[in-house]
Amino acid sequence: MKKEFYSNGKLLITGEYLVLDGAKAFALPTKFGQKLIVEKGKHPGIKWTSFDADGSKWLDLQLSFYDILKKNTVDESDSIKNTLIEILHQGYLLNPNFIENSDGFSITTHLSFPRNWGLGTSSTLINNIAQWIEVDAFVLLNNSFGGSGYDIACAQNDSPILYHLNNGKPVIEKVQFEPKFSENLYFVYLDKKQSSKASIVSYYNNKNEGLDQKIIANNKITSAVLKAKTLVEFAIALEEHEAEMSTILEMQTIKESLFPDFDGVIKSLGAWGGDFVLVLSDENPVEYFNEKGFKTIVSYKDMIL
Repeated sequence: MKKEFYSNGKLLITGEYLVLDGAKAFALPTKFGQKLIVEKGKHPGIKWTSFDADGSKWLDLQLSFYDILKKNTVDESDSIKNTLIEILHQGYLLNPNFIENSDGFSITTHLSFPRNWGLGTSSTLINNIAQWIEVDAFVLLNNSFGGSGYDIACAQNDSPILYHLNNGKPVIEKVQFEPKFSENLYFVYLDKKQSSKASIVSYYNNKNEGLDQKIIANNKITSAVLKAKTLVEFAIALEEHEAEMSTILEMQTIKESLFPDFDGVIKSLGAWGGDFVLVLSDENPVEYFNEKGFKTIVSYKDMIL
């Protein structure tokens, strides 16, 4: 009965925030991801165990089918357990059979990236659960977490994608992106888990003024990013993107706030101010970022599928 499922992590290169309103987003699935293993359980309910990339156990729970069916989240302090119950409850509403026809499960998850990296611990989990219980991952995401769904698209695809919402429905286009300047691209982890709530509030407060024009501008920049033949063309497009989003969010760019002396381009990815940034540099930037206290620098070839 043992079944295994796997989903890719994600990085959003263009279209952050605006993707929520139908703009085209360019996203890259990562070589890192999450595996979910389902086996027959010894008792009714679900024995759930999760391991981080270093092999350490970070979650060890016993979930009753009753709690999942009734969405019992009694202990408000246990947010991880409550989140898991919420996802499984929404899954049950979409396909009751996975519980009604079962005597119990033993489930194990394994991340291949440190879970604080922000590469999609939740999205890879939701996509794996959706595969297991045979429901639409985009619907499961919408009913539990919410969001644009680009991360689910990355979880399901092994190539670069263009992603947008059309009347709330995901539209995924596989695209070619094999930059000759990939050796000049790096991903630097800021070691700062970013809550995107504040910047989303800023976005919603400012988005409606000229939203259509902002989406058109975003799509034009995204197209330029994809068509860039040289590092210079790529850099110009990403700098323009940073400037546009800085205006919309009323926030400094990450380069202005943290790395004003850096000789190169730095692009925020996803929620501004946290997780990874994309760095474009003629020279290897490891020494620069190490001196600034940032020790996790991953090359493009080591990060992207």
